[in-house]
Amino acid sequence: MERVVIYHNPACGNSRGALQRLRDRKVEFDLVEYLNNPPNKATLESILAILDGPPAEMVRKDKRFQELKLKAEDYTTKAQVVSILLKHPELMQRPIVVRGKRAVIARPPEKLDSLF
Repeated sequence: MERVVIYHNPACGNSRGALQRLRDRKVEFDLVEYLNNPPNKATLESILAILDGPPAEMVRKDKRFQELKLKAEDYTTKAQVVSILLKHPELMQRPIVVRGKRAVIARPPEKLDSLF
């Protein structure tokens, strides 16, 4: 089986749920707590290249996004998404689960099942 990587925030219930689903399936995975170890430009670009859906989905439009006075329409392209996530990794949607040439935002955690 291809190695799985989960970009995880332990404070997030969906992220914990996805982690538990991987454990329940006995899937071997690499855990990246992206707030402590933010992905670099190449990693973000590689995730975006294999993630279904528009690039904007990778950016959380939450309270922090509003505090920074950001506008959703300014973060629609891959380059714009990479730029904002390099500056503010806390805005990365979570969890992101990568398996081979596919990636999903596992919100809700059941969405990661499509990788298996």
